[in-house]
Parts: sequence; C-alpha cells; structure tokens
Amino acid sequence: MTEVSSHDASVAGWMERVKGLPPDQLVRAFETGFGAMWQRAHRTLGDITLTAIVDRVLYVAGERFPMFTSVRMDGSGLRAEDLHRRASSLPRDQLTDGVRFVLVQFLTVIGNLSANILTPALHAELAKNRGGW
Repeated sequence: MTEVSSHDASVAGWMERVKGLPPDQLVRAFETGFGAMWQRAHRTLGDITLTAIVDRVLYVAGERFPMFTSVRMDGSGLRAEDLHRRASSLPRDQLTDGVRFVLVQFLTVIGNLSANILTPALHAELAKNRGGW
C-alpha cells in the first residue's frame, strides 16, 4: 500500500464512523480528530514546524474548498467556529470532501517530512478518536 493510499484508508475509516452525523457535529468531530493528531505530532515536531504544516494545508484546502478559508490554528489545533455556524447550510458532499482533504493532506505532509515515522501513531490517534459525539 502506498503512503497516500494508507492515509486515504485511515481517513476513510474515520469518515465511515462520522458518516451519519449532522453537519455541525461533523465539524466538531473534525476538530476533535484533527486535535488528537495535532497533539501527537506536536510532541515530536513542536509549534513552529507543526504550525507551518497546518497553515500550508489550510491554505491549499481553502483554495479547493472555500468554506475552509475561515478555519484557523491556535496552540491546541484547529478552530472552525465559522464553519460550525454555516455547516447546516453548506452542501454536505463539499463539507465531507473538505474534511477528508484536510485530514489526508495533513497526514501526507507530515508523512513526507518525517519519512513516515509518525504515520502509524497519527493513524492510531485518528482511529481511536470518536469525535466527542
């Protein structure tokens, strides 16, 4: 299995667990799942590197999924208040595609930068995360 397909498979498993959630709960689960991976990656990469990675991922995501331009970083992970407020009015497929894109891109960039050393731990964090619902 290639690196990208392993990230896709990990995120697809998580997406299957959140499949039936209402849009606002999907956004909350996204924040929580991402936050779990953020915390794990932070132990190794630190603030500066991890913030640069996430800023880049969010920039690319915002170009592809404009609804993600309001998602921001702080010291503990993503903040998506505007996305929460608008979630129920957004097309469901675009919201889920955007969530999937951000998670896969985050895993891919960290995997590329760390020679996939962190990949198993990040996949495990996402897999055990239930999103707080």
